[in-house]
Amino acid sequence: MCNIMEFPCITKRAEYIHEIASLLSSILWRWPQSRYSVWGNTGLMKILEVIRVDPDPSIKVAVLKICSSIALCGYGAKRILDNGDLLGTIVSCMGTSNLQSVQMEGFKLAQCIMMNEEGCSRVMSLYCEPTVKAIVDAMSAWRLQDGKVASDQMSLLAEACRVATITRWPGKHHIYFWKMGISKVLFDLLLPKLDAKHSSHYLSLEEQISIARESLNVNSLFFLRPYVWDILGSLAAYCAADFRPSKNEDFYRIEILLTCASLAFDDVIRKGRQLFLEDATIISRTEPAVRAVQMMIYSPCKYIASRMASILSEVLEPNAEGHLEYLVCMLKSKSSRDNLGMPELLQLAIHLICLTCYLALPSYQNIITSEGEQTMIDLVIRCLSRSYSLARQTYAFHLINTFNQRICCWTVPEEWEGRDVLLLYGLWGLADVVHLSHSKDTFARRKEVVEVQLLSKLREICSDPSTGGSRWFAAYILTYSGLFGFPSKLGEIISKAHNDNDFVDIQLTLASGEKLSVHKVLLMIRCPSLLPPKDSPSNDRISNDSAANSNSDEPCGKLQKEFTLSSHVGHSELVKLLDYAYCGYLHAEEDLLKKLKALAQSCGLQPLTQLLSRRIPKWGLHVPSFDLSPALDFRGQRISDVVLEAKATDSLDWTCTICSSSSAPHMHLHKVILWASCDYLRAMLQSGMLESHTRVVKAPIRWGALQKLVKWFYSYELPKPPGGCLWQNMGTQEKLYLLEPFIELLWLSEFWFLEEVHEECLRTIMSRLDSDSKLSVKVLQFAADLSQWKIVEAAANLAAGSFRQLQESGELESLDDTLVEMVRAASVRFSRVGDDDGSFG
Repeated sequence: MCNIMEFPCITKRAEYIHEIASLLSSILWRWPQSRYSVWGNTGLMKILEVIRVDPDPSIKVAVLKICSSIALCGYGAKRILDNGDLLGTIVSCMGTSNLQSVQMEGFKLAQCIMMNEEGCSRVMSLYCEPTVKAIVDAMSAWRLQDGKVASDQMSLLAEACRVATITRWPGKHHIYFWKMGISKVLFDLLLPKLDAKHSSHYLSLEEQISIARESLNVNSLFFLRPYVWDILGSLAAYCAADFRPSKNEDFYRIEILLTCASLAFDDVIRKGRQLFLEDATIISRTEPAVRAVQMMIYSPCKYIASRMASILSEVLEPNAEGHLEYLVCMLKSKSSRDNLGMPELLQLAIHLICLTCYLALPSYQNIITSEGEQTMIDLVIRCLSRSYSLARQTYAFHLINTFNQRICCWTVPEEWEGRDVLLLYGLWGLADVVHLSHSKDTFARRKEVVEVQLLSKLREICSDPSTGGSRWFAAYILTYSGLFGFPSKLGEIISKAHNDNDFVDIQLTLASGEKLSVHKVLLMIRCPSLLPPKDSPSNDRISNDSAANSNSDEPCGKLQKEFTLSSHVGHSELVKLLDYAYCGYLHAEEDLLKKLKALAQSCGLQPLTQLLSRRIPKWGLHVPSFDLSPALDFRGQRISDVVLEAKATDSLDWTCTICSSSSAPHMHLHKVILWASCDYLRAMLQSGMLESHTRVVKAPIRWGALQKLVKWFYSYELPKPPGGCLWQNMGTQEKLYLLEPFIELLWLSEFWFLEEVHEECLRTIMSRLDSDSKLSVKVLQFAADLSQWKIVEAAANLAAGSFRQLQESGELESLDDTLVEMVRAASVRFSRVGDDDGSFG
């Protein structure tokens, strides 16, 4: 690092910096512990800033290699993403004006920093168009020679295809991919020897099938097909509803691509019926094609979805019923077995995808019998019991690269598939079956069976963020039992305030004169359209057809005590809508759904409208969360009715931005949320004693702990201290500073009756203690002062192994004699255990 920082003074700089960079990259690649010392070195990062503008290609390659190694650490990647100028250099290096060696390193680094949706969004927010252009250009820059692609071109092409899988996340980059001709690029990659000579005249579907079938037999770029299918499927999944090719050439290419996907789909089922494949690698290569068909046939784009359904129906027609019987038979067989191996789990996933595609085709929907329905129910139950489980990352080998195996400190949120694709596809198929059964009025006869076996499990899925898109399908199925929405832990807590008149501060008055009392802070976050517009006088009547004529993006003015709603809003549907606002879900009978849907739509509640319409969820549909954290911003604090005050500390220089007070640190909050979230505070606020009338509630914890507690009340999440490289390279005192709030909350949770907070804090503290014996000593005294004996015992046991060293260094001198004796006793106890098992002396 010192040699790199001396770079401006080096005479033979290009050759020298390249060698040093290669050495440093190799070290960072093999030794994750070394990464912090690089990205945490401000001087080195500044030197890289200087070097990056050097016109010498070999120096650009060197800088990109170092940055790629830094980005293997999630914190290092964040440092790069926060540097807009450096991002611009990376994108520029991906362009075709550079040497191929520079392009290659640029694409490799792009893969690292866009490993998750957050990184992709950051790059797209600054350099969307040039990034997409660089990807599309690189995917186009190849030529066939003697039926093959040159090896150097193939390497760059593969890297560009890997980066192009950023299409799996939504964003404006999808528009640019279509605009820059991605359909031609994918067409050429899939059918390299077929040109667009047929695009000038109309082709019948039979001609399209013939052309596609003949061209698919060419295997020159066969290994890139999984990327092509993934990119095509993702583009379709996030395509605009009104998208339609604007040129004849694009129309022709998309039609052929859809036809190729249909043929690949048919081929997968046909070969499955003829052969019993046991090689997971071979089976995994077929999954991207059928998955792409699924994403296209359920695309929000009407053109793509309708054409995919039409072409697939035509391709399947000769063997359709036999294929479908085979799929149901195979699913039934696997639903009755335990301990399936990887090849069988992969086949199960593919069969489920194929079945959902069949269920989207009107011609074959009536073939699904009650036996098929029961098979889907049995499969879902097995997935819910974790008898079967399969993550796509375990078999989609084209998405696995060397970076994935070397990363550290990365927080990679679950993809929309969630952790288990079998659960997703099983629920998807069951949702389709339930929809079809309901339309045939046969589901009513099976409703009791579905409710008994699945209802509670489906509600659990709805409240589990790790299940991804499965939450939507679980919620969809639940609509047929009368439940609409997404149950959650926080919603369950806040629901206590529903229909309770404590702390209500606004009345919604219907045209009939009926009144409903509500809490303005909850409506402001959960359904702002029901609140009056800014500066609206009391009792204003809404003159248009919406429930409330207000802009939910604008801050509310001084909210009135009474607000009269439009005559179009009825009492029954308003009560149900308030159920959704307070709880996150509602129960409703069929005869109320039409009016309730109209009200939800006028209030801009898109997820609820989707469920009330009983539309099958589309791929990638955002799952709403029950989160009241926005009430902690300036708008929410303006309507605060209570102040939660922390213990004053001399070391904290603090001034409130709301009331300009510089006394004890405090937060402006809302009684209704504190009342619902904490039994202790509920009892205090309802006691009728002095505390229940005061505006200030004192919490016996310091500011850091108070902030975390409030975050829990408003989001049901407890902010965690950093981990990985950042934590390991902190000093003991800094670690203690970050852990002390959790120990304080652990103590507070015992007499404020916050069991979940207690468990979360205990887990967090225990997970951080085993990294540092000196930290354990510091935690010992702090935890003992708060009588947290579980932590004291754990810290003493962890420090015991280093008792002699700690004693000799004087680290134990700060402890009470009782605590020192605890550490000594633990040390003796462990040494005896070591003697007994022969691990000592």
